[in-house]
Amino acid sequence: MTVHPPVTGHCDELRDALRGFRASAPVTARWGERLADVLTAGGRLLAAGNGGSAAQAQHLTAELVGRYRDDRPAFSAIALHADTSSTTAIANDYGVDAVFARQVRAHGRPGDVLMLLSTSGASANLLSAADAARETGLRVWALTGPAPNPLMAGSDESLCVEAPTAATVQELHLVAVHMICAAFDAALETGRWRDGHGGLGRAAGGR
Repeated sequence: MTVHPPVTGHCDELRDALRGFRASAPVTARWGERLADVLTAGGRLLAAGNGGSAAQAQHLTAELVGRYRDDRPAFSAIALHADTSSTTAIANDYGVDAVFARQVRAHGRPGDVLMLLSTSGASANLLSAADAARETGLRVWALTGPAPNPLMAGSDESLCVEAPTAATVQELHLVAVHMICAAFDAALETGRWRDGHGGLGRAAGGR
């Protein structure tokens, strides 16, 4: 492993990790296209993470409810950690490990997608959420740090970032978020989901 100097070395570390991460483009493209399929049919994306990963998950949902680049209809995407009243009530009544799982059971429907972000891939509340999602019929995608890790094993699909620090993993998770959004918008642009999957009009109007 290359040892970089502090401060400016962080840029070098990111550059080195990005070279390998570029090979993940087919995964982000597939996820963006699948999200277009699900969301234009009236489905929903649920997303969650802890700490910095919570911010990345909320970034993704904001891009879908708002927009990434060009104007388009709004789509249903919920960052589970952003509801502070629910998360604190659930943590108080059921324990921290249940804060996302209970919301998955409340908001998720069969065919929806749950995106979980974690630098360690070992957060107990995310693992519980993945279990709840599979029981409810959601598809589980994980953005994690280096493989192998428990969250990768508990998900339907995973994208594991090989980087030496959590900070660099999180930075590449943001790159992945933007790649997914670019693929999502490109899929909408092709129009292949306009017919036979509920149409953009249904997605704009909710479930």
